[in-house]
This record gives sequence, C-alpha cells and structure tokens, in this order.
Amino acid sequence: MFNISHVHHVAIICSDYLVSKRFYSEILGFRILKETYREERQSYKLDLAINDQQQIELFSFPSPPVRPSRPEAQGLRHLAFAVENLEDCIKHLNQQGVITEDIRLDELTGKRFTFFADPDDLPLELYEL
Repeated sequence: MFNISHVHHVAIICSDYLVSKRFYSEILGFRILKETYREERQSYKLDLAINDQQQIELFSFPSPPVRPSRPEAQGLRHLAFAVENLEDCIKHLNQQGVITEDIRLDELTGKRFTFFADPDDLPLELYEL
C-alpha cells in the first residue's frame, strides 16, 4: 500500500491569464514560484505557493471550454482554504471587490465558513480554524 502525505497542488485552467494571475497572487496573496510560457501550447503555467507544502498551478490555454460549477455540478465541488480570522479575510476580499456569501456554520464541526468565486466563477471557500 502506498502512503499519501498531503495534497501537493491543485491545477486550475483560467480564461483570462492576467486577471487570474492578479487574483491569486495579489488578492489571495499566493507567492509566485515560477512563471513559464510554453510557445508550442500557447499556454502559461504559473506555479503559486499556498504554503510550504501546497501549490496552485494556474494554466491558460486558447479557448478552454467552460466547465459548469453551479448548480452543484458533478466533479470537484470547490477548493477550500483554511484561515485563522474569517472576518479579516472577508473584509480584505470585499475591499478588493470580491463578493463573499454570508458566513455559515458547519453543523458537523461548529466551524464558520464562507464562499466566494474566482474570476472564472470557480467556487472557493474560506474555512475558519
């Protein structure tokens, strides 16, 4: 049996590379590790550090097909980020023009969370530790 230690990265394909690059690096504050342009694919690949273990790989491709995410489409439902102070994060996002949903309470854990969307309407969650 093999042992998985953690999630290494999540790959996201965006429709507008510069808009998404700004969103993930400047608004969410993920550190840019490496940016690569692949001429043969007309594609950017941006490696972003969430922390010392997890990363986001942001890709751009010419005319990617739209993937439905709402209402509750089959497949990956959302990407959740753990935060220490939910109100501070919501305030920051709102100041950047990012709309957040009302704070909800996880009835199973008692933890608070909210949802918001990236520039391509990918559902993202902030989950308070």
